[in-house]
Amino acid sequence: MVAEFKGKNYWAIILGGSSGLGLATAKKMAELGLNICVVHRDRKSTLSVINNHFKEMKAGKTDFISFNVDALNKEKRTDLIATLKSKLGESGKVKVLVHSIAKGNLKPMISTDKPILKNDDFHLTIEAMAVSLYDWVQQLFQEKMFAEDTRIISFTSEGNQKAWENYAAVSAAKATLEAITRNLALEFAPHGIRANCIQAGTTDTASFRMIPDSETLKAHSLLRNPSNRLTTPEDVANVVGLLCQKAAFWINGAVIPVDGGEHLR
Repeated sequence: MVAEFKGKNYWAIILGGSSGLGLATAKKMAELGLNICVVHRDRKSTLSVINNHFKEMKAGKTDFISFNVDALNKEKRTDLIATLKSKLGESGKVKVLVHSIAKGNLKPMISTDKPILKNDDFHLTIEAMAVSLYDWVQQLFQEKMFAEDTRIISFTSEGNQKAWENYAAVSAAKATLEAITRNLALEFAPHGIRANCIQAGTTDTASFRMIPDSETLKAHSLLRNPSNRLTTPEDVANVVGLLCQKAAFWINGAVIPVDGGEHLR
């Protein structure tokens, strides 16, 4: 993939870019010549591994900055955007915004020995995994930080339509995320902003392993997939890279399966 954006002072903001799909995407954006801003929320015990990945990107030929803060906190978001705006200067613009925040409740609706899903669990999950995308887009737009041709990309899953045990809150969040993306695509299009969702196939990430009985889901996905393998973060990042290029300008408001055909069965 050609470094299409090298030397143009364009930036990619990756929300949730310290592992899994977000990290793989950050690396792909750097390959394209974009400067990288990763926003993540991680414990100190995991930072040594994360920082090794960040050092890899810092060693490249593009600029890199990271913030270990709560991307859902309004005050912290405002401070972060102000810092980033100062760093971008007069010529820098946000070319790509990727939403990869995975923070939600994975509880059953009925159980005799585990906490069950409550109203607040839905609100927290939907705020974190869906509404926060709109908050970031709106604030960056108001600050006039977007490039003339900007791409907004978020990650959904088959849980947007299929029912899995313990997945109800996340499923609701994914459906909300897609609805928000469609309206971003519609209402921000006159301003040169394109918004799409990638429906990733089953990917063995830390977030996926938090789903109860994820090994069963993994085995089932391997049987369903025509290529008999799971989706990798790099598979997804490659498609993000394609969507960010000039030739993909007319793709807008889509939910794109990136799963090797897993959704066909």
